[in-house]
Amino acid sequence: MSGLELCRRLRREPATRRTPIIMLTARTAEQDIAAGLALGADDYVAKPFSVRELLARVRAVLRRFDEADEYYTDGRLSINFTSMSVACEGVAVKLKRKEFTLLSVLVASAGRVATRQHLLDHVWGPNHYGDTRTLDVHIRRVRQALGACAGCIETVIGVGYRFVQCEGHCDDGERQGLSPAHLSVPEQEHA
Repeated sequence: MSGLELCRRLRREPATRRTPIIMLTARTAEQDIAAGLALGADDYVAKPFSVRELLARVRAVLRRFDEADEYYTDGRLSINFTSMSVACEGVAVKLKRKEFTLLSVLVASAGRVATRQHLLDHVWGPNHYGDTRTLDVHIRRVRQALGACAGCIETVIGVGYRFVQCEGHCDDGERQGLSPAHLSVPEQEHA
């Protein structure tokens, strides 16, 4: 597949939509550069290029993404990672520090399954030797606090959890286009 097609596919998928893309190519025609940027590339570097120039461009793109990562919003759920504040449908959501960290780790892997071990390592640290049920308790508390936005956290039975964008369709855990079989199950039904 061509780089242009790969860029198009990455931008279509929710899990990779926000992934930084820099195209490195020998195509230097104006229409090629315009096409690459129009399909969602964040930068376009034509060969030959120096390593110094490439590193500077990578740093510039990452700087822009770091600034964008200070906030998350999907129309219903809003998170400010700098001030550690959360709102669902404009109403402030109170989360304890661990709960906020857990939500942040889930949002960072939006669209992908975050395994139980990944969540434990990133929220409680790799040396956590406590009961893994503490994760389930914290997930339940985050869901309760999120209220109408709770459906943004899906349970993947036997694996972990997945954060999905509500985009206005998460009332009572239901998302447009998903049958009840795809919705999160109550905490006590999984180990």
